[in-house]
Amino acid sequence: MLLVCTAAWLGACVSWFAPPPGIGREVSFRALPGWDEDRHADSWPALRRSCEVFLARATDTAWIELCHAAQAIESPDDAQAREFFESRFIPYVVNGDGSRDGLITGYYEPLLNGSLTRTDRFRYPLYRRPDNLLTVDLTSLYPELKGRPVRGRLDGKRVIPYLDRAQIARERSPLAGNELLWVDDPVEAYLLQVQGSGRVRLPDGSQVAVGYADQNGHPYRSLGAQLIQRGELRREEVTLPRIREWIAAHPEETEALLNSNPSFVFFRLREAGAEGPVGSLGVPLVAERSIAVDPAYITLGLPVWLDTTLPDGSRYQRLVVAQDTGGAIKGAVRADVFFGQGDAAGKVAGEMKQAGRMYVLRPRPPQPVTVLSKTP
Repeated sequence: MLLVCTAAWLGACVSWFAPPPGIGREVSFRALPGWDEDRHADSWPALRRSCEVFLARATDTAWIELCHAAQAIESPDDAQAREFFESRFIPYVVNGDGSRDGLITGYYEPLLNGSLTRTDRFRYPLYRRPDNLLTVDLTSLYPELKGRPVRGRLDGKRVIPYLDRAQIARERSPLAGNELLWVDDPVEAYLLQVQGSGRVRLPDGSQVAVGYADQNGHPYRSLGAQLIQRGELRREEVTLPRIREWIAAHPEETEALLNSNPSFVFFRLREAGAEGPVGSLGVPLVAERSIAVDPAYITLGLPVWLDTTLPDGSRYQRLVVAQDTGGAIKGAVRADVFFGQGDAAGKVAGEMKQAGRMYVLRPRPPQPVTVLSKTP
């Protein structure tokens, strides 16, 4: 009886003392599911772009040494790339809130139709970052706010919350005169904010690229969650195509549904010929090799081993790099895969809502140099 009780007590202890969310124990590369089957060279451009940032900061000896070595190898094959990661990094399990499983979604770069001026067709604005938007970084006082600056505006001598979506999107907007571009569809304008960047095709056929400039500081609330709460959709059927279908069938409710998300994103023009949208790390994203993460748990720039599936059920195990963030990306085991541009990327990204696990790769500490003294 004592043994049985002891075993039961120990089992309870395991649940009582589950590891906290975040980077957990060290593991071997052999413990990463599918590690040997990946095309590791495909992640090399993303790693080198992270290295550009780390070398510019020049504060971490391990990264400086590692990145100088990576920059010296321009185009490794898969075997060379794999050997580099295995010799230069150490993998760690990422723990979720009571489970190692988390949510893996996707995003892409959409193409909208728009104009530089307002017309009867193009009457839905994309806004620049407003001058009265304040960003307050309180990390030095409250470390738990790392990666989550507070945004607001001045009201006399007080800082108050910035305008929410409903206030910005009304017909007589307080941001009038701050328009960057005009597009022809309010739903596509909303989805562009969710994706964070995209391209706009002008009436003459040319394109301009827009990228994330800032956000109004309000929490992101997904349309899918709102439709589930209202009983309009079941949790298992919430995908971007299904949300589009619901909106098309309920045009009179579109404005209220969009405004149920108070978060609002501002844009800036970027080079149309850029390789990809620029993520929060400040480097262009690489299709299927860059992900958005929660920087409160995973430092931007770190490689991450992703173990999940695609919407069709096929395994999706690959080396990616944390190079972006997002309003909906909250939690340790939470990633948003950048799938690239075009309709095919949009289809996969719109349906991606998979369970998955993550492993963070941290640089190995530099080996100490042993100096041999001469004996007399």
